[in-house]
Amino acid sequence: MLETAVVAARLAGQRAMEEINFTKVSLKHGTEPVTQADIHCQKIIIDRIKETYPDHGFIAEEGIDNNIFKQSPRGSKPVWWVIDPIDGTANYAHGMMLFTVSIAAMYQGMPIVAAVFQPAAEMMFTAVKNGEPQLNARRINASDDPFNKLSSVGIDSHYDDGVPGWICEIMQKTRFRNLGTTALHLAYVARGSLIAAIANRPRLWDIAAAAFIAEAAGAVVTDWKGQKIFPIDMDAYTDSAIEIIAANKKVHAEMLNLIK
Repeated sequence: MLETAVVAARLAGQRAMEEINFTKVSLKHGTEPVTQADIHCQKIIIDRIKETYPDHGFIAEEGIDNNIFKQSPRGSKPVWWVIDPIDGTANYAHGMMLFTVSIAAMYQGMPIVAAVFQPAAEMMFTAVKNGEPQLNARRINASDDPFNKLSSVGIDSHYDDGVPGWICEIMQKTRFRNLGTTALHLAYVARGSLIAAIANRPRLWDIAAAAFIAEAAGAVVTDWKGQKIFPIDMDAYTDSAIEIIAANKKVHAEMLNLIK
């Protein structure tokens, strides 16, 4: 399954790179950009997975009439593939190379396989249940760096009620980052590049793969109340937002207290 995810992510990433300079952009829900490449890449991923696992289910970002794509599993084992063909579409639509392909396989509401691919940098983050997290086939681990001016925290954008005070505190006390892709933020926590990443309204396809990789690498991943993200009721899930914080073990409690 991991091999399938990796191959699908690479094929989609290659297609995204081919289209980045001429893809067509539209808006869904009036505010969210979507490109033709999102749709093309999602089809590539689903078709590749179906070649090997025709009875598995799918939840993916791009469906008909701006809805999500959801297809329930038909086999005896309810495996769901959760797919974001391009995480960081706003970046991609403007020709910025900060975007990822995110693919996770989930069983009983828990991720068991994950691949997050950053095509422009040829960076493939992976994890598999009971295996080690890797970046380009080399083991990775979350850092043990403290919360200070030498560390970096990935933060989200678009706070409907104004920027919270704790965001300003993070901006003042760290070398904060906003890369425009939640999956990459979480993957960089797994690698130890960021001490934490905080997102206020990602969907399951934004986080399923990268959160699993971050946990496998030793990070602590919870919602903003300190509760575990997984398991998820896959049958019931539509597109609800999931507040998430992923941080190394040294700073998770401190970051959680900031949010509270």
